[in-house]
Amino acid sequence: MDLSGKVSFITGGARGIGFEIASLFAKHGSDIVIGDVNGENLRKAVDQLKGFGIDAEGYILDVSNYESCEEVVKKAIDKYGHVDILVNNAGITRDNLIMRMKIEDFDKVISINLKGVFNCTKALIRYMMKQRSGRIINISSVIGLMGNAGQANYAASKAGVIGLTKSTAKEVASRNINVNAIAPGYIQTEMTEVLPDDVKQKMLGGIPLSRPGTPTDVANAALFLASDYSSYITGQVIVVDGGMVM
Repeated sequence: MDLSGKVSFITGGARGIGFEIASLFAKHGSDIVIGDVNGENLRKAVDQLKGFGIDAEGYILDVSNYESCEEVVKKAIDKYGHVDILVNNAGITRDNLIMRMKIEDFDKVISINLKGVFNCTKALIRYMMKQRSGRIINISSVIGLMGNAGQANYAASKAGVIGLTKSTAKEVASRNINVNAIAPGYIQTEMTEVLPDDVKQKMLGGIPLSRPGTPTDVANAALFLASDYSSYITGQVIVVDGGMVM
């Protein structure tokens, strides 16, 4: 799955699943642009990515702010002349039961997880349409498919990402742009590591493969969707969950 000559823009790419995707794409030859809110993490990530022999840039990015997305996309286009792959990965959680959930926590999750996908897609899509090619990969979640108590804001945002994915795919298919989503299940990351042990065990009990996923499992699916092997796939949701919601 050769990505040589490609430029990939990955949001939330300085750590976790985003960094794993960036690393795998870099191993397969793609130059990398990562956007993240944490400058220190960005610097470390860019240094590591350059170790794969590709060019990498990191920019402070607030995906909930359209002007920030537009500015970073312009910087990437000015430097490389094109961006071929967009991975909308940035996301947060602010869990609580609806009756206890703060309005600002609902708004914050929607603003980053859902509006952030819209903002980055809107900022980049005109360039992809002009070059008549592109891949957009949106990171959703199985929670967007099945819901989860205490995660109404997160579930709503990730379900929205799926709807946004399908609508965008229909709008840009004629320009040879493929738009798909990945819905990870229980993946071992810093975000899930803080969960109580009883919650982890309950989640594992519902996974037929009897193990949590890894960021590499998600990155492998992203690499497939970014490659020519997926050229006839668009508007789809690839579930990476060990059978959790089959």
